[in-house]
Amino acid sequence: MGELLSLMEETFRKTYKGDARHLQELPDKQVDLVVTSPPYWRKRDYGFEGQIGQENSSGEYVANIIAAMQEWRRVLRPSGSVFLNIGDTYWQKSLQGIPSRVEADAREAGWILRNRIIWVKKAGMPDPAQDRLASRHEYILHFALNSYYYDLFGYAERYSVDKRGANPGDVWEIAPQRNVGKHLAPFPSEIAERAITLACPQFVCGKCGTPRRRIVERTAELDTSRPQARRALEIAREKNLTPEHIAAIQATGISDAGKARLVQNGTDRNAEGVRKLALEAKEMLGGYFREFTFAKRKSCGWTDCGCGASFMPGVVLDPFMGTGTTLDVANRMGRSAIGVDLDLSQVKEKS
Repeated sequence: MGELLSLMEETFRKTYKGDARHLQELPDKQVDLVVTSPPYWRKRDYGFEGQIGQENSSGEYVANIIAAMQEWRRVLRPSGSVFLNIGDTYWQKSLQGIPSRVEADAREAGWILRNRIIWVKKAGMPDPAQDRLASRHEYILHFALNSYYYDLFGYAERYSVDKRGANPGDVWEIAPQRNVGKHLAPFPSEIAERAITLACPQFVCGKCGTPRRRIVERTAELDTSRPQARRALEIAREKNLTPEHIAAIQATGISDAGKARLVQNGTDRNAEGVRKLALEAKEMLGGYFREFTFAKRKSCGWTDCGCGASFMPGVVLDPFMGTGTTLDVANRMGRSAIGVDLDLSQVKEKS
């Protein structure tokens, strides 16, 4: 890792005054991840002509968000993606369904919707409404291109409560952050932190722009706090199961066990020797063989594109940067950061 870091260029932080729909200062395919929260429709007037958020209709607002996303697509690398925090608005007593309309129109524009994350607010602003429930959630939509970068292993290590590194799921419980400045939108730093952990590579080839992806291998280590795991390890020792037996179990999984034998008819891609070892191990372990299909995994390195060039930090863009929360988090996490906003007065430049 020390040798790798010595080959890396330093992170940078750049801010531009401008419109999220027109990023003239940014060249094509130079950004790895967009993390942003645009002004919500008809919630606050920032006093700029043509600003997003003050359109005459919610449909016009959605169209402007899609236009901005098309510009972000231009500056994203092929491995890039977008985390868009967007809320809904009540208008004439009815929710406008803005997040779902953005989802539908973005798909029509060629984006892949990979997740609809629910941001559950642990606390919220008082709501005077007496004929409906107070809103305590928002959406974070993950839009991607075809071969987007994703580090679920690194994310699970950081956020999973399951010691086996299970997928943490699409509900994020995060308290809003308060801001005493004139940019009052409460965008928590944890949203940016989670998105960057998931989808912004730490290392990118300085020549071809290919991200270095984590290499993950399975082990035979189990979570010994679980009685089932301890018993599985005991049986494996008693029966003298080899590492090859365990690897075979993990290769075949649970698809040929129990009822699955009767209902699954897909092509078996494992070699005959692997299937034989797996069968032997499963017969000796009984139902405890399943414990090894969920064994711990370990990170053992990073891919290399072979260019031999130095590595750059991944680049995070926030085209509605506000006070610069996303930029602060990106730099703290070792990524470069670019921010764009119509109003730079709330951003503190950092060296």
